[in-house]
Formats: sequence, structure tokens, C-alpha cells
Amino acid sequence: VQLQASGGGLVQAGGSLRLSCVASGSIFSFSFNSMGWYRQVPGKQRDLVASITRTSSTNYVDSVKGRFTISRDNAKNTVYLQMNSLKPEDTAVYYCNRWPTPWDFWGQGTQVTVSS
Repeated sequence: VQLQASGGGLVQAGGSLRLSCVASGSIFSFSFNSMGWYRQVPGKQRDLVASITRTSSTNYVDSVKGRFTISRDNAKNTVYLQMNSLKPEDTAVYYCNRWPTPWDFWGQGTQVTVSS
């Protein structure tokens, strides 16, 4: 399993970014897996931000509700995270992985930095 996250960058508070994550390798059952976006800041644990089931039901942590939208394209083995109204506290490395039980491999993630 390989997970390639991209789309991060430096943005001012209030701005937007769209993250993408392509799964490859032994992802024979990508469409049958619930997926999640996670984020991690240095010195802290990696936390779930949003999840999407195989039927595209979504869930979000309270801090991003109304600002972030998770979606998926099973034909492309890709999961997306649209992030609007970004805040400095959203600064982190963002990863995608299976949810609720992540695969062992996390990939390098993508850095999101929000300046105030």
C-alpha cells in the first residue's frame, strides 16, 4: 500500500486549500474501505480530522465542521479534503489513511501552514 498526499502549502488565514491522496499498490479494495484524513503537529499525536465511508457518509471533528469537506473518487483511488476558512491552528502535516484502522504505511503526508 502506498499513500501519496499532495496539495499542501502556505496560505493566509481565511484561505483555502484542496488536498488529494492517491492510494496505490495492493489497494484492491479501496472502494470498500472507509478513509480518513489525519493531521499531526510536532510533538503531538496524529489525530483524525475527517472520515468518509465506502458509501460516502462523512464525519468531522468539531474544530473543522463547516469548513472542511472530505470526498472520494473510487475510480481514481483518491480521497480529497477541501479546506476553507483556514485558521493558524490548522497548521500541521496532513495524511490520509484507512479509517478506523489505518494501514501500517502512512506516506510522507503534506504540510499545511496557515499564517495569521
